[in-house]
Amino acid sequence: MKKKSPDRWRNLLSSVVVPAIVAIVVIVFLNSFQEPISKGDTSKPSTLDTVIKNGVIRAGYVSNPPSCIVDPNTGKVSGVMSETFEKLAQKASLNVEWVEEVGFGSMIEGLNTGRYDAVPCGIWVTAERSRTADFTRPLYYSGIGVYVRSDDTRFDKDLSQINSPDVRIATIDGEVAQSIANTAFPRAKEVGLPQLSEISIMLLNVKTGRADVAFVESYAAYEFVRNNPGSLRNIAAEKPFRIFPNTILVRKGDSAFRRFLDNALGESINLGIVDELLKKYEPQPGTFYRTVLPYQPNQP
Repeated sequence: MKKKSPDRWRNLLSSVVVPAIVAIVVIVFLNSFQEPISKGDTSKPSTLDTVIKNGVIRAGYVSNPPSCIVDPNTGKVSGVMSETFEKLAQKASLNVEWVEEVGFGSMIEGLNTGRYDAVPCGIWVTAERSRTADFTRPLYYSGIGVYVRSDDTRFDKDLSQINSPDVRIATIDGEVAQSIANTAFPRAKEVGLPQLSEISIMLLNVKTGRADVAFVESYAAYEFVRNNPGSLRNIAAEKPFRIFPNTILVRKGDSAFRRFLDNALGESINLGIVDELLKKYEPQPGTFYRTVLPYQPNQP
């Protein structure tokens, strides 16, 4: 039998061993990049984990009666949404800490930078807000009226006439009226107010002639019209111009925390807590639209 020459052994080793070593080095190299990412993703606690661990939900709040009513003297927060929020937290053995008052235009920024966990103040769902935040199930719905001076009949038969450079719309930075003006009536001019301004000032601007139109929730307009009889009228009284759901604002992608709140809100609706609070705060029956229950009583 002939013996293999040293050259043939060397060729055999180089053709088998060297590729195997290269493969091992490549695998180790790739794993060195993947391992830290995997550990980082799994080790970061979710909002729900942190809330349960600390026993506290940190809430940002915006003045938005009757969902959130902020007492100017004490800073205490009350209202339909805030009181429902405190009750559902209590049922889950949690506390609510009202940490910061914010404006409609800055509430998402504070949420995404971690200053608070939620904004439970009847926030309306819009496509613009949905780009950077998420919302719970609705607690109830609000209708938007179109308020003009009592002697102004320009838009009675055709609301599209508002979309004119000669028309001025009262708005607040970041508030839904501004979104309505931008999307539905882009040619009209805005008479803007800064964040944290009271919604009643939009109505005042229409009354005094600084603006021609205000898109305002019927609840917010009720007290103003009652205290200023004959000054304004709602030309969309029979059919609201828009209907918006009142929700809790949460961080984008915070799915576990949002599901927790959805379940707790469903319990609050089924127990009649929300309906009782709506009756307590609405100035007259039918001011707000209730959610439809997912069942009907058995007929006898």
